[in-house]
Amino acid sequence: MNVTISVGGKFQAFDLARELEKRGGLSRLITSYPRSFLDPYEVPRSKVRSVLLKEGIERAWKLLPFRLRTCLNPQNLACETYDRIAEQLLPGEIDIFVGFSSFSLHSLREAKKRGAKIVIERASSHIAYQDKLLREEYNRLGTTIFPWQLSHPKNIEKELLEYEEADFISVPSTFVKNTFLEYGFPPEKIVAIPYGVDVRMFSPTVKRDSVFRLIFGGGLVIRKGVHYLLQAFAELNLPKAELLLIGPVTEEIRPFLKKYAGSFRQINYQPLSELYNFYSQGSVFVFPSLEEGHGLVISQAMACGLPVIVSTNTIAHDLVREGADGFVIPVRDVDALKEKILFFYNHPEKRDEMGESALQRMRRSFTWDEYGDTMMRAYKMICQSAR
Repeated sequence: MNVTISVGGKFQAFDLARELEKRGGLSRLITSYPRSFLDPYEVPRSKVRSVLLKEGIERAWKLLPFRLRTCLNPQNLACETYDRIAEQLLPGEIDIFVGFSSFSLHSLREAKKRGAKIVIERASSHIAYQDKLLREEYNRLGTTIFPWQLSHPKNIEKELLEYEEADFISVPSTFVKNTFLEYGFPPEKIVAIPYGVDVRMFSPTVKRDSVFRLIFGGGLVIRKGVHYLLQAFAELNLPKAELLLIGPVTEEIRPFLKKYAGSFRQINYQPLSELYNFYSQGSVFVFPSLEEGHGLVISQAMACGLPVIVSTNTIAHDLVREGADGFVIPVRDVDALKEKILFFYNHPEKRDEMGESALQRMRRSFTWDEYGDTMMRAYKMICQSAR
């Protein structure tokens, strides 16, 4: 069995490539990143093909003045450019083509001609569900919707065709699976396998102070529910407590940061290899995302011994045992957020107990090695299935 992966970016594809290479299943990885980025993943450069133009388009867009960026969405141009070039880089023999959604329509059609089974990787919810939910949220907030905040209409059209033409859709959570079922996708064509976590990189160190510290990790955007977390923490106004936001600030979240200024601390993006230090200084990890296919930061924080408060629209129901590793709350529910934060604030012994439970759960069942074994079994099943 040989597997070709095509990803316009990184996502979890580099981890998947590493695990397939270890098991003798990787034929080629096509990505928009330079080959050197794969060195830490122990993927041979000879198996990597790079399409750098996609990243160039997106980075050039970010250099434009903000007023000009508000009128443009480079998403479709970047995705189409990548896909058209990737199509030309496919190997001659392919058993399984794994293409990431929005980047793969032309490539999958070419792979099909070569006899490949097609698996589309979708790291987030069904694109129509995602678009609908985000439009609702922006309308609720009464904020301006810029073109680049939502999926490009042509990308939505393209993804729907990818779903239709794929033999299988691979998703990371029950939540995502349910959004596909909601839109009438056949359940037998869905493969739901949670991502792993590097338990060597993410492990706890000693907490250096007694501050009750909530940690949030990820881009500070509306989609991740940061504005609800800011509101909840500010309204609680707990003594000797801190909310630490780890991630880059976006324009859309600035009004909320201004509104709740003084009630939180924010630091920009940190290297993956350094995150464990920040997580280890936390008491609880909070991730109230409105829509998140998985949320790798949840697994990373749990592997560092933090109990979690996460929304239903994430990996929550696959990962978090209610009351054992943390709590799962509805999206947009500030009162539920406040209740669970207050529980951990008032019950340090339960906080420690649940953090240890989360840590052991990651080490036992959610490593990248476990993910690799499960994906290989799924691919073997796919190879044996009738088209």
